Amino acid sequence: MAGQDVESRLRFAVLGPVRAWRDGSELDLGTPLQRSILGMLLLREGRAVTPTEMIDAVWGEEAPPRALGALRTYVSRLRTVLEPHRPARTRPDLLTSVGRGYALRLPPNSLDLTRFETGIAEAETARRAGKLSVAAECLRVALGLFEGEPLAGAVGPYAEHQRDRLVERRLNVIESLMDLDLELGNHAAVVSELIALTADHPLRERLRAQLMLAYYRCGRQGDALAVFTETREALIEELGIEPGPELAALHQRILAADPTLAVTPAATGAAAGAAAQAPEPEEEPAPELPRPAQLPAAVNDFTGRREIAGRLRTLLSAQSSAEGVPVAVICGIGGVGKTTLAVHVAHASGEVFPDGQLYVDLRGYADEATAPESALGAFLRALGIPPDVIPEVPAERSALYRSLLADRRILVLLDNARDAAQVSPLLPGSPGCAALVTSRVKLADLPSARLIDLDVMEPDEALSLFAAVAGPERVAAEHAAAMDVVAACGFLPLAVRIVAARLAARPSWTVGSLVSRLADEQRRLDELRVGDLAVEATFALGYGQLEAAQARAFRLLSLPTGPDISTGAAAAVLSLTARQAEDVLESLVDASLLEAPAPGRYRFHDLLKLFARRALEKSERPQARTMALRRLLDFYLASCQSAHRLAYEGSMISGNLAVAGSGRVFGTTDEAVAWLIAEGDSLFAAINQAATSSRAAEQLLPAGDLLVAMEPLLESGTHTREFDHGTRAVLAAAMKIGDQASELRARYVLGRVLFAGNRLPEAEEQFKIVHELSTARQEKIVTGEVLNALAVVVGRQRRHTEALAWFETASQWYRDNGVPAGEALVLSYSARDHLGLGHAKDAIAAAEKGLAIFTEIGSGAGTARARYHLGIVLSRVGRLTEAVHHHAECLEFFRASKQRVWEQRVCSRLAETFITAERYSDAVRHAEEALVVSREIGHPFGEALSLTVLGKALKGLGSATRSTDCLRQAFDIFTRLGAPEAGDLRLLLDGAQVVES
Repeated sequence: MAGQDVESRLRFAVLGPVRAWRDGSELDLGTPLQRSILGMLLLREGRAVTPTEMIDAVWGEEAPPRALGALRTYVSRLRTVLEPHRPARTRPDLLTSVGRGYALRLPPNSLDLTRFETGIAEAETARRAGKLSVAAECLRVALGLFEGEPLAGAVGPYAEHQRDRLVERRLNVIESLMDLDLELGNHAAVVSELIALTADHPLRERLRAQLMLAYYRCGRQGDALAVFTETREALIEELGIEPGPELAALHQRILAADPTLAVTPAATGAAAGAAAQAPEPEEEPAPELPRPAQLPAAVNDFTGRREIAGRLRTLLSAQSSAEGVPVAVICGIGGVGKTTLAVHVAHASGEVFPDGQLYVDLRGYADEATAPESALGAFLRALGIPPDVIPEVPAERSALYRSLLADRRILVLLDNARDAAQVSPLLPGSPGCAALVTSRVKLADLPSARLIDLDVMEPDEALSLFAAVAGPERVAAEHAAAMDVVAACGFLPLAVRIVAARLAARPSWTVGSLVSRLADEQRRLDELRVGDLAVEATFALGYGQLEAAQARAFRLLSLPTGPDISTGAAAAVLSLTARQAEDVLESLVDASLLEAPAPGRYRFHDLLKLFARRALEKSERPQARTMALRRLLDFYLASCQSAHRLAYEGSMISGNLAVAGSGRVFGTTDEAVAWLIAEGDSLFAAINQAATSSRAAEQLLPAGDLLVAMEPLLESGTHTREFDHGTRAVLAAAMKIGDQASELRARYVLGRVLFAGNRLPEAEEQFKIVHELSTARQEKIVTGEVLNALAVVVGRQRRHTEALAWFETASQWYRDNGVPAGEALVLSYSARDHLGLGHAKDAIAAAEKGLAIFTEIGSGAGTARARYHLGIVLSRVGRLTEAVHHHAECLEFFRASKQRVWEQRVCSRLAETFITAERYSDAVRHAEEALVVSREIGHPFGEALSLTVLGKALKGLGSATRSTDCLRQAFDIFTRLGAPEAGDLRLLLDGAQVVES
């Protein structure tokens, strides 16, 4: 029974990224390889898969030597994810072992692909029964299960093959749906969809034929013939073939104006039969009802929004559907242009609604919103009902209103709605009419409504609006300044219109002067007002509707300066549980006061953030603000401590961090590094904010600790510039207030950053100061690490004897403090300096001993680094096969854990080994991989190293010109960095007679 309970709570998806949920919460499925294995098991639908089949499916011909062990590890991790509460040593209920293989028992209807195929089968049954509308709806629901490219994120030959199969399956179903729509007479509605489909798949003749038929039935014979011409040209150009017989026959029938093309029995048969049996009605003159025309005037400078306006017109004009009344809800932040867009679309749709338009401002955010019964009364009067016969009971008013709209084609525009309860009584009840609603709230509970979440304008749209109001000549004269102005407005249409109107009313002002006025964030909202228009007043309407807990969260979340915030970080700021915080955050998203750019992440619009901070200063005491930011730092520090502990097993750093709160707890290094990368910008924003605001050591120290704890992120190479800026900011603050503890931490990380940039003398200077501070303060947090770092940086400058002395000091310190991982690290790094002195045996012994210690203590990260150094030594002494093995093993680890600096290093070393083995093609491949990574992460020393080995490999292939070009580029970079490798390359280039002595 327990197994059945677990199954009932699980859902899986392959029609998009490979994903899984339990009780609505998404599960962390791990690395792409692990997701690929799960994807294969899901697609096998409970059938057993042997390990050999899995390895071939996921790795193909490039399977690593220990693929079977890796496979078993991934299966074990998947079992833990799928059944986290399964007691140890009990058989799994879901991912079971079957013989020598594995099978995944899928709960009924838990896989989206199963539901997709079920929907197709139901559609076929309905079609055979003559229920074409039902069949079409079944196919639409089935196609709605796709969430992007099937098996996205999965890798390997099997995933590629299945992805192609599912994409083709989806296209076939779409074509079937188009056939049904054409049979139902929905040719006008499907034209735009078919245009998009044929643009994406220009060689699919069935889609082209459907578009030709749809055009023809819309009376656009010329367009239908043009589609055939385009298709024929494309087929000849791409495939060298003529159109197939079916497409050619349709072309001839259109040319001949075949009358059977213009009518379909499914669309007209029922109506024709009813007409034949109906008695001839007596002709009575229909009463003349008023034609309401209540729309506000459209703005004459409406700009942009072309794609959304087109979608809305298409949605509202879907008159042929008998499924219900089209209802579109435009939601978004105050000032984003909801009403302007709605009025523009309503005017543009006038021909579709010849019986008129109704409009009401529901005043959803005023002190007293318009009651539905009041709006109904106004509508009934506009439709010709005398006031004295309008019912008093709201339900009766609604019924009369819907009766009057029956068999008429009227558009109802409900502006500024508060909630679904206010809107529902005002919606038409019969096809032919449509409703367009605007609201700051996402009316997700409004039945059958299509939500359009209106974002701010694109930069070019905002600039066009600014020019339309302020004058195109003034904008053209100061184009760059104009772009700065609309950016300062956050591309919010209301803000752009206000500043443009102010500029238009002041001929003496320049666009540049506006930039200066908007630069001060403290006064920016004050600048965004003109006449009765004010951005702050618009925001205040939405803010005033919040409950106390929502308003507090809205204010406090404006404190962090990061680009966005995660649910966990927000919970820390608000002092709530993650579930409580998510509820509040989502309610603010529903109110269009926060945005949710990705699951679990939230952000403000720039101007809303300024408004929230102004409200914060009025409502929250300084101490409350300080404590909120401290809780955020504590959350980040605790989370980074967990990440550091996983990435550097045995390091003393994580145990010496001053952690005061709780944070994320990670299960794997991969998960930890992925979190660090995702949170990187927010982490550095918190550090810089602390450095700016701290007035005492106890305020600054968490930022210094955080820098050190983020060391795994530094290894990823994704945020090198941010580390440089953040460490210097903390260092400056520490020096200003005399905080040696924070100074020590900042200088250590700064030394790491300088070393990564090959600025070796500067790095050495920082490390020596850190060593002095650590000794003076007897602070152990980075003592061993800085001794090792000094040895490495000295060794890189080819002072090998001095480096070994530093290594011996570091090793002794680690032994004295009982840190075997530190001793192993020292042994691994020292191998290269032994080699530099010509002591090959000592180098091998040190590297092998370091690897043995890391293996014994079970340190994945340490083992990978030890293999890297051992591989270098073995390559230099000619043991090439062993070197390649060690480097291949550590490369897999570094890629999985997203440590891109190390990935680049290993690829370069593999290339060197293959050059020695005269396997130049393999060398070129790995050197190019190293070059790509180094450029992606902005690592100039790694780029120069990669170019060097690439040049040598190309020379081995006989590509002398490309080889010389690579070596020249590497020489220039090494010279700029002041690296000793420049001297080695000069000799090489001199030998090639490229560089003149």
